[in-house]
Amino acid sequence: MRVGLLANLPQTSIRLVDGGPRVFARMLEVIAAAQRHVHLEVYAWSRTGIGAQFIAALSEAAHRGVQVRVELDAWGTGLASTGIAARLRHAGCEVHIFNPLLAGFLGHFGRNHRKLLLVDDRIAFVGGINLSNAFLGRHRWQDLAVEIHGLACAELGHRLRHEPHGTVDPSVRILVSGLAGGHRLRKRYLKAFGAARSRILLAHSYFLPDRKLLRSLTAAARRGVSVTLLVPGRSDVPLARWTTALLYRRLLSAGVQVYEWTNSVLHAKLAVVDGKRLLVGSFNLDPYSLANLEALVESHDLEAARSAEDWILRRVRSARQITVADRPLRWLERVLGHLGRALASWIYWLLARR
Repeated sequence: MRVGLLANLPQTSIRLVDGGPRVFARMLEVIAAAQRHVHLEVYAWSRTGIGAQFIAALSEAAHRGVQVRVELDAWGTGLASTGIAARLRHAGCEVHIFNPLLAGFLGHFGRNHRKLLLVDDRIAFVGGINLSNAFLGRHRWQDLAVEIHGLACAELGHRLRHEPHGTVDPSVRILVSGLAGGHRLRKRYLKAFGAARSRILLAHSYFLPDRKLLRSLTAAARRGVSVTLLVPGRSDVPLARWTTALLYRRLLSAGVQVYEWTNSVLHAKLAVVDGKRLLVGSFNLDPYSLANLEALVESHDLEAARSAEDWILRRVRSARQITVADRPLRWLERVLGHLGRALASWIYWLLARR
């Protein structure tokens, strides 16, 4: 998009969209209305159900002349990635499979963990939601996305196409990281925690922060900031849950309120600071996200931040609060938790090699 055309775009607006049926319906609606181009990046993609609906929608867009570019991750999508790519290419879509499974034999283990959709450089969706049936149904995984309109979408388009660009709207920033580039996204969390004055609410699916992040969060609690942390009580990665549980006593002693969501899998990556700063995307507070391709939205929109707080607090009310009186981890759980921590550090070293 030429710089002159930016004047035709409205100022950036952002709103929260709950995960599952609502966000899928909105994304499909926007793809159906696409006029020029669609860019989709996703980590895990099912061939059936909701995944099949997206294959059909993207194929139809390509058939009517829309330029469709898809990037999917071979590790997240698994063996289905080649079949999905074949169907999309047959329809005229451009498809890139990031690090095909055979690339592991060559030492390439990095992942494209982004979940983002950009249509016509005017509308974008960024969050943690994969094109998976796990996000549908009564016990669907809990996640969300943000729908963004306007100037920030044009800037994102320039970044994704590696075109010259400048910051056009600092109120909403869509940040993307390359391999081993997640430290820039991590700094946004560190800056937000350090600047917190009244409250921090976090919902994070794989909460394995490094020492500096953990120290920043507990320091905020000790200086009187109300810190609420929602983590999975059930996880698709059991080692991650036990590794997080090793941090509970330190968090509680600093005054952090910790809750476990047990009704389904919590998959969100979300933070709200002082009711006005929102951080949301695919970026987890764990070593893996420092190494992978990730996306993070930082917004100062008050309405979006308020919606995000409500999203977290509704789940906190149905979650189990962790207290110092709770049963400590059994010896095997502790061993597995320490194993998970060591494994996370080793995998980060492996992924970050260039």
